[in-house]
Amino acid sequence: MTDVFQAANQIHAVTSFREFLSTPLRGAINAVCWQRELAGDFAEIVEKAAVSENMVTLSQQDLLALELSNQGKLARETLLNDLNLLEGSGNAPTLNVIKCYDRDDSYPFFPTDVYSFHVDRSPVPADTILCTYYGEPSDLLPNEQATQKVLIPEIRDTLKKLYDGPEEGFETFLQEYFFDLHYQPKPNANPISLGVGHLWRLAIDHPESEVLPCLHRAPQEKSGKHRLLLIC
Repeated sequence: MTDVFQAANQIHAVTSFREFLSTPLRGAINAVCWQRELAGDFAEIVEKAAVSENMVTLSQQDLLALELSNQGKLARETLLNDLNLLEGSGNAPTLNVIKCYDRDDSYPFFPTDVYSFHVDRSPVPADTILCTYYGEPSDLLPNEQATQKVLIPEIRDTLKKLYDGPEEGFETFLQEYFFDLHYQPKPNANPISLGVGHLWRLAIDHPESEVLPCLHRAPQEKSGKHRLLLIC
């Protein structure tokens, strides 16, 4: 696993929220990171949140209702501040406690869940913003270290066997089932951990994008250890 800023050609580091939002994604840069050391006990937030499903969303009201120690209150203050900053800038952040994500078993040879390296897509200009406050962090993979799975001959041939339609509709089929969003690491690929506490802005695939979309994946959660993740 590579340290974040050893991939400086792809990642731009900033020191404030204003820079985080205003730094353009262009050239080789398709990820912006506000690297932070956060105070407080985020594990306490996770422990005291009512988690009855694989993933639950915590609202600001949910956070305020928690009975917390002083360190837990520090963590809550950071969470509320991040939510307010992002909402105030026109984003729609969601704070989740995650036990695990649903796995895609529709096509075992080609899962399209978030544990696979993938890019996000939007019909309008947008970026993916995320921060792991507790638990295993997500990974990023430099674009040159991966191959789009639908371009790998043996995978493409298998997908063609699944497709039941005219040749000219095959590419549309790949998009409709999200196959084209997923990537396979090349031999000796070196994923980059996004770390804990850092706020990230990742380029996605949209019609006006001037940069390559950023490849990323959710981590394999450790047994019994939930994640606390902000995403928008």
